[in-house]
Amino acid sequence: MFSILHPNSVSLLAWTIYLSFAGAVLLALMPRGKPALSRWLALAFAVAGLALAVQGFVVGMGQGRVTLVDLVWVPSMGIRFLLAADGISRVLVLLTGLAAVAGVLFSWNIDLRTNEFFAFYFALIGAVYGVFLSFDLFLLFVFYEIAIVPKYFLIAIWGSTRREYAAMKLVIYSFAGSAMVLIGLLAAYTTAGSHSTGLVELAHAGLPISFQLWCFPLVFTGFAILAGMWPFHTWAPTGHVAAPTAASMLLAGVVMKLGAYGCLRVGIALFPRGLDPWGFSFIGIGSWRGVFALLALVGIVYGALAALAQSDFKFVIGYSSVSHMGFVLLGLMTLNQIGVTGAVLQMFSHGIIAGLLFAIVGRIVYVRTHTRQLAELETMHLSKRMPFAAAAFVVAGMASIGLPGFSGFVAELQVLIGAWKVNHWWVAAAGIGLVVSVAYIWRAMQKAFFSDLLPSAHVLEQEHNHAFAAITWPEVTGVVLLVGVSLFVGLYPKILLDAIDPAVKTLLAGGVQ
Repeated sequence: MFSILHPNSVSLLAWTIYLSFAGAVLLALMPRGKPALSRWLALAFAVAGLALAVQGFVVGMGQGRVTLVDLVWVPSMGIRFLLAADGISRVLVLLTGLAAVAGVLFSWNIDLRTNEFFAFYFALIGAVYGVFLSFDLFLLFVFYEIAIVPKYFLIAIWGSTRREYAAMKLVIYSFAGSAMVLIGLLAAYTTAGSHSTGLVELAHAGLPISFQLWCFPLVFTGFAILAGMWPFHTWAPTGHVAAPTAASMLLAGVVMKLGAYGCLRVGIALFPRGLDPWGFSFIGIGSWRGVFALLALVGIVYGALAALAQSDFKFVIGYSSVSHMGFVLLGLMTLNQIGVTGAVLQMFSHGIIAGLLFAIVGRIVYVRTHTRQLAELETMHLSKRMPFAAAAFVVAGMASIGLPGFSGFVAELQVLIGAWKVNHWWVAAAGIGLVVSVAYIWRAMQKAFFSDLLPSAHVLEQEHNHAFAAITWPEVTGVVLLVGVSLFVGLYPKILLDAIDPAVKTLLAGGVQ
């Protein structure tokens, strides 16, 4: 098959990749002395990418998998440049477009090598689009690896708080996971006959059950490292805290979703029998399904408890991401329609809400107060001095704890229903994480914005003589965009579920079709 542009206009989704990489090249060639021009150019590329994502999502409603590009790439190995989109891909491409626009808006203050910052930024965005649209395993792995490089530079150059350590730790964890994935994919390719690296072909290759039982945990763990699965989660809070705001938003919003997407699209779709019972049990666990469900539950509870104990505002949000991504992995392990659908919806929801929280903490609050320590913020009366930030955090916090009306409620509810159908104790354990999540959000909100501690004389003088800078239009626009999306999806989840449900049903019925 040779098709560059499918007649269906969903094929324009492929241009999200091309446009992002073109933006990266153009911005890299821009002169350093024109930061304003670099910002506006970056915003134009991000908005164009979002427009293509929205167009592809709307046009693709009611359709199954649509081929976007299919070119022979390495004939001798059966490798093709194959881009396609089903409901899951379209939802995550839409998430990436939204995160890209919001990230540019919250990076409006970047003055250091602005053009290079946005060049790395769009290289990362282009790679993320590529992963979500790749239906050839080799191509998916190439885009997955490309995404690692700009992550390092964004943190190492523009980050803070032990940025070199955090960047190196992120890269080491990412490449370690990638090595595990690569070993599994090469093993699957050779076991299937070395004819093709296409997802469809490998899913229908009839891989032996004994092979799947050892290859599945290898590949799933490799991807799950990037999804922040406990105990391989430690790169996430460190990386989130050290990264500049836009990079934090992308790490939590879309990069962690690359790992979860790989777990679903590759791990579960290609090795479904790897989740079969072993034939024996160890401490009550008799399959890899039980192992990864347990790790997901530990991540949910541990991440929430760790967030509750933090004194650094950004670390609170960093550990909360570990907890919320645990719901994604738990949903995947339900292996039923409602649970896996909830996991995909949680990927989208968490991407929006976590991005919003990191933007408020890392951009709006930190840039003005120059501190993330809750004990110091507690004396600043931010609810009075920055009412917009306080109101935005209250809304984002309520969305994060799953308040009805926001996207997180629908997503986590579906995961819990799916989990209940498998094991009631899974729901009980996850419920502990939900209760603790209310506690850490309320604690952070109280300390940072609504504390009644009397400010010191120094702070009183600071309030009088050094007012905080006014909230800017990019900040207001970014907050309104992310809050609006979470509310819209929470009030009308059907718009995403109609795309996700058929794709999940197809995947669970027989891998990739």
